[in-house]
Amino acid sequence: MKKENLSIAAIRALCIDEIGKAKSGHPGMALGSAPILYTLFTRHLVQDPTHPDWIARDRFVLSAGHASALLYAMLHLSGYPLSLEDLKQFRQLDSKTPGHPEYRHTIGVDATSGPLGQGIAQAVGMALAETSLRHMYADGDEIFSHYTYCLCGDGCLQEGISQEAISFAGHQKLNKLILLYDCNQVTLDGPLSQSFSEDIVKRFLASSWNVIEVKDGNSVTSISRAISRAKKSSLPTLIKINTIIGFGSKNEGTCKVHGSPLSEDDAINAKHRYGYDYPPFTVIDSVYKDFKDTYIKRGKKAYEGWEKRYQQYRFNHKKDASRIESTLKNDVSTYIFDENPYFEVGFKDSTRNLSQTILNIFNKSIFNLVGGSADVAKSVMTAIKDEKNYGPYERGGRNIFFGIREFAMASIQNGMLLHGGVRTYVGCFLVFSDYMKAAIRMASLSKLPAIYLFSHDSIAVGEDGPTHQPIEQLAMLRSIPNCEVYRPCDANELVASWKLALQSLNHPTCLILSRQSLPVLPRTREGAVEKGAYILSKERGKQPHATIIATGSEVSLAYEAQQILWKNGYDTRVVSMPSQERFLKQDNAYIEEVLGVPYKSRIAVEMLSSFGWHRFAPHVMSIDTFGKSAPAKDVIEDFSFTVQELVRRVKEIV
Repeated sequence: MKKENLSIAAIRALCIDEIGKAKSGHPGMALGSAPILYTLFTRHLVQDPTHPDWIARDRFVLSAGHASALLYAMLHLSGYPLSLEDLKQFRQLDSKTPGHPEYRHTIGVDATSGPLGQGIAQAVGMALAETSLRHMYADGDEIFSHYTYCLCGDGCLQEGISQEAISFAGHQKLNKLILLYDCNQVTLDGPLSQSFSEDIVKRFLASSWNVIEVKDGNSVTSISRAISRAKKSSLPTLIKINTIIGFGSKNEGTCKVHGSPLSEDDAINAKHRYGYDYPPFTVIDSVYKDFKDTYIKRGKKAYEGWEKRYQQYRFNHKKDASRIESTLKNDVSTYIFDENPYFEVGFKDSTRNLSQTILNIFNKSIFNLVGGSADVAKSVMTAIKDEKNYGPYERGGRNIFFGIREFAMASIQNGMLLHGGVRTYVGCFLVFSDYMKAAIRMASLSKLPAIYLFSHDSIAVGEDGPTHQPIEQLAMLRSIPNCEVYRPCDANELVASWKLALQSLNHPTCLILSRQSLPVLPRTREGAVEKGAYILSKERGKQPHATIIATGSEVSLAYEAQQILWKNGYDTRVVSMPSQERFLKQDNAYIEEVLGVPYKSRIAVEMLSSFGWHRFAPHVMSIDTFGKSAPAKDVIEDFSFTVQELVRRVKEIV
């Protein structure tokens, strides 16, 4: 048997064994795509398992994450710290081999994947980051020049995010992006034809991609030739590879083998068909040697050559080298502007406008800050002034126009952060965070320091009406584990929120911004924002009758109400709570000190859904219906978000 056929047989056998022992998994694509990944790893992919975080390595994303058994088999054979015992623990509690690949959990996994289509968009982000970094530094081509590969299936290309990302990548001419498409024409429910009839080739050609087709998905020579051609293209490339799902199984070519382990007899017969009649989890020495002589040897040589070039680069470009080394892990703490802007009491502007001001101040020192919006740069104020716009002929641009592609935008940002070396932000209206939710969840799961600028944060959007007025979105964002949400009440709280977002290394941050102007209030300050909530305006006596908790634009409402309540003999405290998540991380003593009164004497005020507020207060002044279309002032009054109404409610509580 030829060396390559023997190695592919071993890979397929490992996949069968992993899934069989777990009694759970997806053998279909794993068996069908084995020759694709064998060819990529042994003939083309440049990585070094002894330096898995090497910034100049090629990236590989398994968009069809349900084929994880295949990726784990490849990582084991390729010299990563993933043993046969780890493969035997596939899909088991706390193992290194979970059901879908998880970034930061398994060494060698470049991206968390599984929700179909997101892997493609993340790969687009990686390819974008590579081009950006190449042009960010003097002689950047000497340090950053590598490919991004992604393996997807029919399901990935059915998801809407895939076309958003494909369209963006084609427009941007991300030519070092190569998408390997396992075309087996079967989905979980049956033949692809019952739900899909697009001409994929024409679809990609229409999106400005290069397209290559491989008729035989078992031909290593044909697959390798296609990848070599793709590397020379001036456009991103789709390689359509026709495969047979569950190759070797008695159920090959059908949906029966998509997501169910092979029976014991079928597993034995499949291995016999491959010519690999060995006990479960057996890898013969010649297979290990095949990977040692190809993938491992090539990666070691490439890394050593790069390291020599980098030492010379460090000598020639000391400042750039220092910046590269300090930001590889997305850490920009060294460069955050030390002299934070401060705004005087009474200064008034919308926090979306102020966000752009602050962004441009930080941009003076954070040289690798890049970002953009989903066609609302002039509304969300995401543009960095005096910087060029990123494009196919201007890779050094730091303003990215993502177009009306919110989901892909958020997922592309994830890919950029997965790549490393750049700090990013993206923006759109808060109500359209719904489109981005799955990608925000992925950022939280992957512990990525993504930054989201969400403006038009309440019914104060006004005439655009209920379709554009957020209600439930803020509660949704707050519900995502490992995601911090800030709704600052004025310019000074916003400065602190921006700074905390940039300091993050392991969680995303949502900054909730107003369209309407908000006044700078007394005693808003940075250190207090870091704790999530603080006493903005203390009571006059020893013990307040009630505490008003508010966020964003409603803090000034609470502050005004407090002045009136004082005159009427009601002593109250106003607490600003820009971040529930931060506040809940404080110790009980601080929480009780800030809230100040028994639970029954608190009221929370926020011009959005009440969901989640009852853990802080039994009384909530909120909106639990959709909004209305009218001038903002009229809508706000119609929903009784007035000082007089808040005063009335506090009196009732007391």
